[in-house]
Amino acid sequence: MPSGLILAFDTATPVATSALVLDGEVIGERASRAAAVLADADELLRASGFAPADLGGIAVGTGPGSFTGIRIGLAATRGLALALGTPVAGVSTLDALASALPGGLPVIDARRREVFTLRDGEPVALRPTELELEPGTLLVGDGAIRYRPELEAAGAQIPPDRDPVHVPHARLHAALARDFADADLVEPIYIRLPDAERAAA
Repeated sequence: MPSGLILAFDTATPVATSALVLDGEVIGERASRAAAVLADADELLRASGFAPADLGGIAVGTGPGSFTGIRIGLAATRGLALALGTPVAGVSTLDALASALPGGLPVIDARRREVFTLRDGEPVALRPTELELEPGTLLVGDGAIRYRPELEAAGAQIPPDRDPVHVPHARLHAALARDFADADLVEPIYIRLPDAERAAA
């Protein structure tokens, strides 16, 4: 893992997050939309007095989540990495979300009445009713919020809607990032075809 300054962001969910982390300490954060992630990164660097060339690494969320959002995040990452010669590490959005609440199961709204979650450590897309929940299972993420009534009826415990644990904050990606390497080696996590390709098929 490179030492020093890490820029991290995740654009897989409706709330895109970015963070600037110096030697493990968060020195700035932003939350906006995927299309604004480069502007957010620039603001974070300017506010902290750093320049893009000072970055030691970039950590990016790889999904699963919005196909378009993930594409935007990876494109921004590859553009920065190419321009700066900065190594990159991909971090699963589900893993980052789970790390905010020890023992919590991440549940991201996947649309189509489905959620993205982890089953036996692997990302999957399921209907909320297909989640295998033990009574008292902690759930985090916008999918848990959207399907709160049926999930709580199944025995899940879900923090209040406005609790920050439901957002995959980029500082979590920075903390989990390992194996920094060439940006082209970072692969997105796509569990199913995007809507456009599905319609064409």
